[in-house]
Amino acid sequence: MLKGLAITPPIIGRISIGRVVEKNGKRLPEKSDEFQITTQVQSRDGWMLHPIDAELRKANIGKLRAIPVRFLFNDTDLNLRAEYSCFDRESGRPVCVGNGETCRRAGDAGIEELPCPSPDGCAFGQGGACKPFGRLNVLIGDDDELGSFIFRTTSYNSIRSLAARLHYFSAVSGDLLACLPLELKLRGKSTTQSYRSAIYYVDLGVRSGSTLEAAIAEARKLDARRKAAGFDQVALDAAARAGFANGAFEDSIEESAAVAEEFYPPESSHGDSGGNGNTEAGTSPASGLRGKLEQRAALLGGKAA
Repeated sequence: MLKGLAITPPIIGRISIGRVVEKNGKRLPEKSDEFQITTQVQSRDGWMLHPIDAELRKANIGKLRAIPVRFLFNDTDLNLRAEYSCFDRESGRPVCVGNGETCRRAGDAGIEELPCPSPDGCAFGQGGACKPFGRLNVLIGDDDELGSFIFRTTSYNSIRSLAARLHYFSAVSGDLLACLPLELKLRGKSTTQSYRSAIYYVDLGVRSGSTLEAAIAEARKLDARRKAAGFDQVALDAAARAGFANGAFEDSIEESAAVAEEFYPPESSHGDSGGNGNTEAGTSPASGLRGKLEQRAALLGGKAA
């Protein structure tokens, strides 16, 4: 195995609640209030839709706001990795990743391990360059049992909800997270800072029409079938853990440019929506407490969080 290269779960598609569009000669993130499932291929119009997107829309009335999923791993931290991340906006390369205690930062002397005070207390990550960044891998359908779809987000709401749900479902199922039939759900909420406009975030729940008890019973049956067939979930989790630990940064050079464009746009247009909204470039900075609140509300108003 090549040292310094993170070995991550094979990705066959993306899940997003926003897209990048061109406005006034700049490519900026734009909000959305529904899921999109895409391939990893881009055209001039953006990421190409995955066939699963059309299949799920046929089974739904209205917008796609729920996706049936399973997980690859029983270990919650392997399914969802959340870190404070800083990307170079010009090159798109990751330069610093931390957990609030320590960080790995790329410098002239190579990768250094330094204290991580979190974005609010870090001079290196000021100006929105550093923010929480989550990556969630899920299985959709049965065509590829080890090929996952990835959902990336810089939303506090999404990261917090997904982390809590994963830990709770793991606990109540007796550590059978990889066998539970679950569902990604898009939820809306309003806040004072959004001037009570709807903002959206991703949550996790039992599939529509089912119950937690039924989901746990199904998970136990699937776990028994897998063990009888020789499926080693413990070994799979261990292999994934070793693969993630093999590199300083998860995103490859090829992926990081697209990640930076969607989630770390220029300072004049960056927000807290995880790439699902934007403000117009060139907005003058607000002054005073009210000005800051109004600017914050403009950033969040109507955006997916």
